[in-house]
Amino acid sequence: CEASEQDRRLRALFQKLDVNRDGALCIHDLAVGLGRLGLHRTELDLRKIVKAGDKDLDGQLDFEEFVHYLQDHEKKLRLVFKSLDKKNDGRIDAQEIVQSLRDLGVKISEQQAEKILKSMDKNGTMTIDWNEWRDYHLLHPVENIPEIILYWKHSTIFDVGENLTVPDEFTVEERQTGMWWRHLVAGGGAGAVSRTCTAPLDRLKVLMQVHASRSNNMCIIGGFTQMIREGGPRSLWRGNGINVLKIAPESAIKFMAYEQIKRFIGTDQEMLRIHERLLAGSLAGAIAQSSIYPMEVLKTRMALRKTGQYSGMLDCAKNILAKEGMAAFYKGYIPNMLGIIPYAGIDLAVYETLKNTWLQRYAVNSADPGVFVLLACGTISSTCGQLASYPLALVRTRMQAQASVEGAPEVTMRGLFKHILKTEGAFGLYRGLAPNFMKVIPAVSISYVVYENLKMTLGVDSR
Repeated sequence: CEASEQDRRLRALFQKLDVNRDGALCIHDLAVGLGRLGLHRTELDLRKIVKAGDKDLDGQLDFEEFVHYLQDHEKKLRLVFKSLDKKNDGRIDAQEIVQSLRDLGVKISEQQAEKILKSMDKNGTMTIDWNEWRDYHLLHPVENIPEIILYWKHSTIFDVGENLTVPDEFTVEERQTGMWWRHLVAGGGAGAVSRTCTAPLDRLKVLMQVHASRSNNMCIIGGFTQMIREGGPRSLWRGNGINVLKIAPESAIKFMAYEQIKRFIGTDQEMLRIHERLLAGSLAGAIAQSSIYPMEVLKTRMALRKTGQYSGMLDCAKNILAKEGMAAFYKGYIPNMLGIIPYAGIDLAVYETLKNTWLQRYAVNSADPGVFVLLACGTISSTCGQLASYPLALVRTRMQAQASVEGAPEVTMRGLFKHILKTEGAFGLYRGLAPNFMKVIPAVSISYVVYENLKMTLGVDSR
Protein backbone atom coordinates (compact mmCIF):
# COMPACT_ATOMS: atom_id res chain seq x y z
CA CYS A 1 0.00 0.00 0.00
CA GLU A 2 2.87 2.36 0.91
CA ALA A 3 4.70 1.45 -2.32
CA SER A 4 1.64 2.19 -4.44
CA GLU A 5 1.15 5.50 -2.64
CA GLN A 6 4.75 6.45 -3.41
CA ASP A 7 4.27 5.38 -7.03
CA ARG A 8 1.19 7.61 -7.34
CA ARG A 9 3.08 10.52 -5.75
CA LEU A 10 6.03 10.17 -8.12
CA ARG A 11 3.80 9.71 -11.19
CA ALA A 12 1.84 12.83 -10.30
CA LEU A 13 5.11 14.77 -9.89
CA PHE A 14 6.41 13.42 -13.21
CA GLN A 15 3.24 14.54 -15.02
CA LYS A 16 3.51 18.03 -13.51
CA LEU A 17 7.10 18.31 -14.74
CA ASP A 18 6.42 16.80 -18.19
CA VAL A 19 5.51 20.17 -19.73
CA ASN A 20 5.32 19.04 -23.38
CA ARG A 21 3.57 15.73 -22.53
CA ASP A 22 6.01 13.52 -24.46
CA GLY A 23 6.65 11.06 -21.63
CA ALA A 24 10.22 12.25 -20.97
CA LEU A 25 11.83 15.09 -19.00
CA CYS A 26 14.44 17.27 -20.68
CA ILE A 27 16.23 20.22 -19.08
CA HIS A 28 13.59 22.63 -20.44
CA ASP A 29 10.77 20.55 -18.92
CA LEU A 30 12.47 20.53 -15.53
CA ALA A 31 13.16 24.27 -15.61
CA VAL A 32 9.55 25.18 -16.48
CA GLY A 33 7.91 22.48 -14.35
CA LEU A 34 9.95 23.21 -11.22
CA GLY A 35 9.37 26.93 -11.73
CA ARG A 36 5.60 26.33 -11.66
CA LEU A 37 6.06 24.45 -8.38
CA GLY A 38 8.01 27.39 -6.93
CA LEU A 39 11.35 25.55 -7.08
CA HIS A 40 13.99 27.43 -9.03
CA ARG A 41 17.17 25.60 -10.03
CA THR A 42 20.17 26.77 -12.06
CA GLU A 43 20.86 25.22 -15.46
CA LEU A 44 23.92 23.54 -13.95
CA ASP A 45 21.73 21.92 -11.26
CA LEU A 46 19.29 20.65 -13.90
CA ARG A 47 22.12 19.21 -16.00
CA LYS A 48 23.41 17.36 -12.94
CA ILE A 49 19.96 15.86 -12.31
CA VAL A 50 19.57 14.65 -15.90
CA LYS A 51 23.13 13.34 -16.02
CA ALA A 52 22.70 11.41 -12.74
CA GLY A 53 19.48 9.67 -13.86
CA ASP A 54 19.99 9.29 -17.61
CA LYS A 55 20.87 5.59 -17.96
CA ASP A 56 20.37 5.29 -21.75
CA LEU A 57 22.27 8.56 -22.42
CA ASP A 58 19.54 10.12 -24.57
CA GLY A 59 19.70 13.46 -22.76
CA GLN A 60 16.35 13.11 -20.97
CA LEU A 61 14.62 11.11 -18.22
CA ASP A 62 11.75 8.71 -18.86
CA PHE A 63 9.49 7.74 -15.94
CA GLU A 64 11.59 4.71 -14.91
CA GLU A 65 14.81 6.74 -14.94
CA PHE A 66 13.07 9.54 -13.04
CA VAL A 67 11.87 7.14 -10.33
CA HIS A 68 15.28 5.44 -10.06
CA TYR A 69 17.02 8.83 -9.69
CA LEU A 70 14.58 10.01 -7.00
CA GLN A 71 14.77 6.76 -5.01
CA ASP A 72 18.57 6.88 -5.04
CA HIS A 73 18.57 10.59 -4.17
CA GLU A 74 16.08 10.03 -1.32
CA LYS A 75 18.47 7.56 0.32
CA LYS A 76 21.22 10.18 0.35
CA LEU A 77 18.84 12.87 1.62
CA ARG A 78 17.69 10.58 4.44
CA LEU A 79 21.28 10.06 5.58
CA VAL A 80 21.83 13.85 5.68
CA PHE A 81 18.50 14.33 7.50
CA LYS A 82 19.54 11.79 10.17
CA SER A 83 22.93 13.45 10.61
CA LEU A 84 21.18 16.81 11.23
CA ASP A 85 18.55 15.32 13.54
CA LYS A 86 20.75 15.38 16.66
CA LYS A 87 17.84 14.64 19.03
CA ASN A 88 16.58 11.68 16.94
CA ASP A 89 12.99 12.92 17.20
CA GLY A 90 12.28 12.97 13.45
CA ARG A 91 12.44 16.76 13.26
CA ILE A 92 15.16 19.36 12.65
CA ASP A 93 15.00 22.63 14.61
CA ALA A 94 17.08 25.80 14.51
CA GLN A 95 19.47 24.69 17.28
CA GLU A 96 20.31 21.50 15.37
CA ILE A 97 21.10 23.49 12.22
CA VAL A 98 23.33 25.86 14.23
CA GLN A 99 25.19 22.92 15.81
CA SER A 100 25.63 21.04 12.51
CA LEU A 101 27.05 24.08 10.72
CA ARG A 102 29.27 24.91 13.71
CA ASP A 103 30.75 21.40 13.52
CA LEU A 104 31.77 22.24 9.94
CA GLY A 105 33.34 25.56 10.90
CA VAL A 106 30.46 27.88 9.96
CA LYS A 107 29.03 29.93 12.83
CA ILE A 108 25.50 31.28 12.38
CA SER A 109 23.00 32.66 14.87
CA GLU A 110 19.73 30.97 15.78
CA GLN A 111 17.88 33.78 13.95
CA GLN A 112 19.83 32.98 10.77
CA ALA A 113 19.03 29.27 11.20
CA GLU A 114 15.33 30.16 11.54
CA LYS A 115 15.49 31.97 8.17
CA ILE A 116 16.82 28.78 6.60
CA LEU A 117 14.08 26.77 8.33
CA LYS A 118 11.31 29.04 7.06
CA SER A 119 12.27 28.33 3.46
CA MET A 120 11.44 24.61 4.01
CA ASP A 121 8.77 24.78 6.73
CA LYS A 122 5.32 24.33 5.17
CA ASN A 123 3.16 24.07 8.29
CA GLY A 124 4.64 26.92 10.35
CA THR A 125 5.94 24.74 13.21
CA MET A 126 9.52 26.12 12.86
CA THR A 127 10.75 22.53 12.60
CA ILE A 128 11.28 20.38 9.52
CA ASP A 129 10.04 16.81 9.33
CA TRP A 130 11.29 14.23 6.83
CA ASN A 131 8.57 14.96 4.25
CA GLU A 132 9.32 18.71 4.25
CA TRP A 133 13.06 18.05 3.98
CA ARG A 134 12.57 15.54 1.16
CA ASP A 135 10.17 17.70 -0.85
CA TYR A 136 12.44 20.74 -0.63
CA HIS A 137 15.65 18.94 -1.63
CA LEU A 138 14.24 16.18 -3.84
CA LEU A 139 15.11 17.80 -7.12
CA HIS A 140 18.26 19.52 -6.00
CA PRO A 141 21.64 17.88 -6.78
CA VAL A 142 23.33 18.99 -3.54
CA GLU A 143 23.58 15.79 -1.52
CA ASN A 144 25.13 16.90 1.75
CA ILE A 145 25.63 19.95 3.90
CA PRO A 146 29.44 19.95 3.42
CA GLU A 147 28.90 20.54 -0.31
CA ILE A 148 27.04 23.74 0.54
CA ILE A 149 29.69 24.84 3.00
CA LEU A 150 32.46 24.19 0.45
CA TYR A 151 31.42 27.49 -1.12
CA TRP A 152 32.95 29.13 1.93
CA LYS A 153 36.34 27.46 1.84
CA HIS A 154 39.51 29.02 0.49
CA SER A 155 40.09 28.17 -3.12
CA THR A 156 43.05 27.99 -5.46
CA ILE A 157 41.63 30.97 -7.39
CA PHE A 158 43.03 33.32 -4.73
CA ASP A 159 46.57 33.25 -6.10
CA VAL A 160 48.43 36.51 -5.59
CA GLY A 161 51.88 34.98 -6.07
CA GLU A 162 52.45 34.44 -2.37
CA ASN A 163 52.67 31.26 -0.31
CA LEU A 164 49.01 30.41 0.24
CA THR A 165 49.03 27.72 2.90
CA VAL A 166 45.49 26.38 3.16
CA PRO A 167 44.74 24.15 0.14
CA ASP A 168 41.39 23.40 -1.43
CA GLU A 169 39.17 20.74 0.10
CA PHE A 170 37.42 18.33 -2.22
CA THR A 171 34.30 16.23 -1.80
CA VAL A 172 34.48 12.42 -1.68
CA GLU A 173 32.96 12.31 -5.17
CA GLU A 174 35.61 14.68 -6.56
CA ARG A 175 38.41 12.57 -5.08
CA GLN A 176 36.91 9.28 -6.33
CA THR A 177 36.28 10.52 -9.88
CA GLY A 178 39.67 12.24 -10.20
CA MET A 179 37.99 15.64 -10.57
CA TRP A 180 40.36 17.03 -7.91
CA TRP A 181 43.37 17.08 -10.26
CA ARG A 182 41.39 19.09 -12.82
CA HIS A 183 40.69 21.68 -10.12
CA LEU A 184 44.42 21.76 -9.33
CA VAL A 185 45.35 22.07 -13.03
CA ALA A 186 42.82 24.89 -13.47
CA GLY A 187 44.15 26.62 -10.34
CA GLY A 188 47.76 26.17 -11.47
CA GLY A 189 46.99 27.55 -14.93
CA ALA A 190 45.17 30.52 -13.42
CA GLY A 191 48.10 31.17 -11.09
CA ALA A 192 50.57 31.03 -13.99
CA VAL A 193 48.60 33.60 -16.03
CA SER A 194 47.99 35.95 -13.10
CA ARG A 195 51.64 35.80 -11.97
CA THR A 196 52.83 36.50 -15.51
CA CYS A 197 50.48 39.48 -15.85
CA THR A 198 51.59 40.97 -12.52
CA ALA A 199 55.28 39.95 -12.80
CA PRO A 200 56.56 43.55 -13.34
CA LEU A 201 55.04 44.59 -10.01
CA ASP A 202 56.47 41.48 -8.34
CA ARG A 203 59.99 42.20 -9.65
CA LEU A 204 59.70 45.83 -8.56
CA LYS A 205 58.74 44.62 -5.07
CA VAL A 206 61.87 42.42 -4.88
CA LEU A 207 64.12 45.28 -6.06
CA MET A 208 62.62 47.65 -3.48
CA GLN A 209 62.94 45.04 -0.72
CA VAL A 210 66.66 44.54 -1.45
CA HIS A 211 67.95 47.89 -2.76
CA ALA A 212 65.62 50.60 -1.39
CA SER A 213 66.84 52.52 1.66
CA ARG A 214 66.74 56.02 3.14
CA SER A 215 69.55 57.10 0.83
CA ASN A 216 68.01 55.29 -2.18
CA ASN A 217 64.30 55.95 -1.81
CA MET A 218 63.13 54.05 -4.88
CA CYS A 219 59.60 54.97 -6.01
CA ILE A 220 57.32 52.98 -8.28
CA ILE A 221 57.78 55.04 -11.45
CA GLY A 222 61.52 55.41 -10.79
CA GLY A 223 61.83 51.66 -10.24
CA PHE A 224 60.13 50.82 -13.53
CA THR A 225 62.24 53.41 -15.36
CA GLN A 226 65.43 51.97 -13.88
CA MET A 227 64.51 48.40 -14.89
CA ILE A 228 63.64 49.36 -18.48
CA ARG A 229 66.76 51.53 -18.85
CA GLU A 230 69.00 48.69 -17.61
CA GLY A 231 67.50 45.76 -19.55
CA GLY A 232 64.65 46.93 -21.79
CA PRO A 233 60.94 46.05 -21.43
CA ARG A 234 61.68 42.29 -21.29
CA SER A 235 63.59 42.79 -18.04
CA LEU A 236 60.29 43.51 -16.27
CA TRP A 237 59.60 39.75 -16.35
CA ARG A 238 62.94 38.56 -14.92
CA GLY A 239 62.34 35.76 -12.40
CA ASN A 240 58.84 35.04 -13.69
CA GLY A 241 59.82 31.79 -15.40
CA ILE A 242 60.90 30.07 -12.19
CA ASN A 243 57.97 31.68 -10.32
CA VAL A 244 55.55 29.97 -12.72
CA LEU A 245 57.48 26.68 -12.81
CA LYS A 246 57.27 26.21 -9.05
CA ILE A 247 53.45 26.37 -9.02
CA ALA A 248 52.97 22.74 -10.14
CA PRO A 249 55.29 20.99 -7.66
CA GLU A 250 54.29 23.26 -4.79
CA SER A 251 50.54 22.73 -5.38
CA ALA A 252 50.90 18.96 -5.80
CA ILE A 253 53.08 18.50 -2.69
CA LYS A 254 50.85 20.80 -0.64
CA PHE A 255 47.70 18.92 -1.64
CA MET A 256 49.18 15.46 -0.98
CA ALA A 257 50.66 16.56 2.36
CA TYR A 258 47.34 18.15 3.36
CA GLU A 259 45.44 14.91 2.65
CA GLN A 260 47.93 12.84 4.66
CA ILE A 261 47.89 15.28 7.60
CA LYS A 262 44.06 15.19 7.63
CA ARG A 263 44.24 11.39 7.99
CA PHE A 264 46.89 11.71 10.71
CA ILE A 265 44.69 14.16 12.65
CA GLY A 266 42.15 11.33 12.55
CA THR A 267 39.04 13.34 11.82
CA ASP A 268 36.07 11.27 10.62
CA GLN A 269 34.49 14.32 8.97
CA GLU A 270 34.72 15.12 5.28
CA MET A 271 35.76 18.64 6.19
CA LEU A 272 38.01 19.97 8.94
CA ARG A 273 37.09 22.43 11.66
CA ILE A 274 38.78 25.84 11.54
CA HIS A 275 41.63 25.09 13.97
CA GLU A 276 42.26 21.73 12.25
CA ARG A 277 42.34 23.47 8.86
CA LEU A 278 44.87 25.97 10.16
CA LEU A 279 47.10 23.23 11.59
CA ALA A 280 46.88 20.95 8.53
CA GLY A 281 47.24 23.85 6.08
CA SER A 282 50.25 25.36 7.86
CA LEU A 283 52.05 22.00 8.07
CA ALA A 284 51.26 21.21 4.42
CA GLY A 285 52.53 24.65 3.41
CA ALA A 286 55.73 24.16 5.41
CA ILE A 287 56.36 20.76 3.77
CA ALA A 288 55.70 22.12 0.28
CA GLN A 289 57.88 25.18 0.87
CA SER A 290 60.73 23.05 2.22
CA SER A 291 60.58 20.89 -0.91
CA ILE A 292 60.72 23.73 -3.42
CA TYR A 293 62.65 26.34 -1.43
CA PRO A 294 65.75 26.30 -3.71
CA MET A 295 63.39 27.49 -6.48
CA GLU A 296 62.40 30.44 -4.26
CA VAL A 297 66.07 31.43 -3.95
CA LEU A 298 66.53 31.07 -7.72
CA LYS A 299 63.46 33.26 -8.34
CA THR A 300 64.94 36.05 -6.18
CA ARG A 301 68.37 35.82 -7.80
CA MET A 302 66.87 35.79 -11.32
CA ALA A 303 64.73 38.84 -10.49
CA LEU A 304 67.80 40.74 -9.22
CA ARG A 305 70.22 39.72 -11.98
CA LYS A 306 71.76 42.27 -14.33
CA THR A 307 71.69 42.00 -18.11
CA GLY A 308 73.99 39.21 -19.28
CA GLN A 309 74.80 37.99 -15.76
CA TYR A 310 73.22 34.55 -16.31
CA SER A 311 72.20 32.77 -19.51
CA GLY A 312 69.25 31.13 -17.79
CA MET A 313 67.95 29.38 -14.66
CA LEU A 314 70.37 26.45 -14.92
CA ASP A 315 73.34 28.79 -15.36
CA CYS A 316 72.20 30.76 -12.31
CA ALA A 317 71.90 27.55 -10.25
CA LYS A 318 75.39 26.38 -11.35
CA ASN A 319 76.92 29.74 -10.40
CA ILE A 320 75.33 29.72 -6.95
CA LEU A 321 76.42 26.13 -6.33
CA ALA A 322 80.01 26.77 -7.49
CA LYS A 323 80.56 30.05 -5.61
CA GLU A 324 78.43 29.64 -2.46
CA GLY A 325 77.73 25.93 -2.04
CA MET A 326 74.50 24.03 -1.43
CA ALA A 327 73.70 26.00 1.74
CA ALA A 328 73.03 29.10 -0.40
CA PHE A 329 69.84 27.48 -1.72
CA TYR A 330 68.38 27.61 1.81
CA LYS A 331 69.23 31.19 2.75
CA GLY A 332 66.24 32.87 4.37
CA TYR A 333 64.62 29.50 5.09
CA ILE A 334 63.90 30.24 8.77
CA PRO A 335 62.07 33.58 8.28
CA ASN A 336 60.19 31.96 5.39
CA MET A 337 58.94 29.14 7.65
CA LEU A 338 58.14 31.55 10.49
CA GLY A 339 56.11 33.69 8.06
CA ILE A 340 53.75 30.82 7.26
CA ILE A 341 52.09 30.85 10.71
CA PRO A 342 51.03 34.55 10.88
CA TYR A 343 50.09 34.51 7.18
CA ALA A 344 47.89 31.41 7.45
CA GLY A 345 46.45 32.31 10.87
CA ILE A 346 45.46 35.89 10.06
CA ASP A 347 44.35 35.02 6.51
CA LEU A 348 42.02 32.30 7.80
CA ALA A 349 40.81 34.28 10.84
CA VAL A 350 39.90 37.35 8.75
CA TYR A 351 38.23 35.13 6.14
CA GLU A 352 36.10 33.39 8.80
CA THR A 353 35.18 36.74 10.41
CA LEU A 354 34.12 38.31 7.10
CA LYS A 355 32.21 35.16 6.14
CA ASN A 356 30.31 35.00 9.45
CA THR A 357 29.53 38.73 9.31
CA TRP A 358 28.08 38.35 5.82
CA LEU A 359 26.01 35.31 6.91
CA GLN A 360 24.61 37.17 9.92
CA ARG A 361 23.66 40.34 8.07
CA TYR A 362 22.93 39.53 4.46
CA ALA A 363 22.32 35.81 3.86
CA VAL A 364 18.65 35.00 3.39
CA ASN A 365 17.49 31.39 2.98
CA SER A 366 20.90 30.32 1.70
CA ALA A 367 24.49 29.59 2.69
CA ASP A 368 25.72 30.36 -0.85
CA PRO A 369 27.66 33.65 -0.72
CA GLY A 370 28.06 34.20 -4.45
CA VAL A 371 31.16 34.99 -6.48
CA PHE A 372 31.71 38.62 -5.52
CA VAL A 373 31.45 37.99 -1.78
CA LEU A 374 33.97 35.16 -2.13
CA LEU A 375 36.37 37.35 -4.10
CA ALA A 376 36.05 40.21 -1.61
CA CYS A 377 36.57 37.96 1.43
CA GLY A 378 39.55 36.23 -0.18
CA THR A 379 41.19 39.46 -1.33
CA ILE A 380 40.84 41.25 2.03
CA SER A 381 41.95 38.26 4.12
CA SER A 382 44.94 37.55 1.88
CA THR A 383 45.98 41.20 2.05
CA CYS A 384 45.78 41.18 5.87
CA GLY A 385 47.81 37.97 5.98
CA GLN A 386 50.51 39.51 3.77
CA LEU A 387 50.59 42.67 5.87
CA ALA A 388 51.22 40.64 9.05
CA SER A 389 53.98 38.47 7.58
CA TYR A 390 55.61 41.11 5.34
CA PRO A 391 58.62 41.96 7.58
CA LEU A 392 59.59 38.26 7.62
CA ALA A 393 59.14 38.09 3.83
CA LEU A 394 61.40 41.13 3.39
CA VAL A 395 64.13 39.66 5.62
CA ARG A 396 63.86 36.35 3.76
CA THR A 397 64.33 38.10 0.40
CA ARG A 398 67.35 40.08 1.63
CA MET A 399 68.95 36.91 2.97
CA GLN A 400 68.31 35.12 -0.33
CA ALA A 401 69.90 38.05 -2.19
CA GLN A 402 72.98 38.54 0.04
CA ALA A 403 75.64 37.22 -2.35
CA SER A 404 74.10 39.03 -5.33
CA VAL A 405 74.56 42.44 -3.70
CA GLU A 406 78.17 43.61 -3.81
CA GLY A 407 79.71 44.11 -0.38
CA ALA A 408 76.72 42.71 1.45
CA PRO A 409 77.85 41.03 4.69
CA GLU A 410 76.66 37.57 5.74
CA VAL A 411 74.12 38.24 8.49
CA THR A 412 71.66 36.20 10.50
CA MET A 413 67.90 36.80 10.59
CA ARG A 414 68.15 38.54 13.98
CA GLY A 415 71.13 40.60 12.83
CA LEU A 416 69.29 41.70 9.69
CA PHE A 417 66.21 42.76 11.68
CA LYS A 418 68.41 44.84 14.02
CA HIS A 419 70.29 46.40 11.08
CA ILE A 420 67.08 47.40 9.26
CA LEU A 421 65.49 48.86 12.41
CA LYS A 422 68.69 50.77 13.25
CA THR A 423 69.37 52.22 9.79
CA GLU A 424 65.86 52.57 8.33
CA GLY A 425 63.44 52.34 11.24
CA ALA A 426 60.25 50.27 11.36
CA PHE A 427 59.27 51.63 7.93
CA GLY A 428 62.26 49.79 6.47
CA LEU A 429 60.57 46.45 7.20
CA TYR A 430 57.81 47.37 4.73
CA ARG A 431 59.90 48.37 1.69
CA GLY A 432 58.12 47.27 -1.49
CA LEU A 433 54.73 47.05 0.16
CA ALA A 434 53.07 49.45 -2.32
CA PRO A 435 53.70 47.36 -5.50
CA ASN A 436 52.86 44.24 -3.50
CA PHE A 437 49.40 45.59 -2.66
CA MET A 438 48.94 47.05 -6.14
CA LYS A 439 49.07 43.56 -7.64
CA VAL A 440 46.51 41.93 -5.28
CA ILE A 441 43.26 43.00 -6.99
CA PRO A 442 44.44 42.42 -10.60
CA ALA A 443 46.00 39.08 -9.58
CA VAL A 444 42.81 37.84 -7.91
CA SER A 445 40.61 39.10 -10.77
CA ILE A 446 42.79 37.55 -13.50
CA SER A 447 43.06 34.30 -11.51
CA TYR A 448 39.30 34.06 -11.17
CA VAL A 449 38.52 34.67 -14.85
CA VAL A 450 41.18 32.23 -16.08
CA TYR A 451 40.23 29.65 -13.41
CA GLU A 452 36.57 29.62 -14.45
CA ASN A 453 37.42 29.35 -18.16
CA LEU A 454 39.93 26.55 -17.58
CA LYS A 455 37.38 24.66 -15.47
CA MET A 456 34.90 24.83 -18.34
CA THR A 457 37.57 23.63 -20.79
CA LEU A 458 38.51 20.72 -18.51
CA GLY A 459 34.88 19.78 -17.88
CA VAL A 460 34.86 20.69 -14.20
CA ASP A 461 31.46 21.52 -12.69
CA SER A 462 31.46 24.73 -10.68
CA ARG A 463 30.73 24.18 -7.04
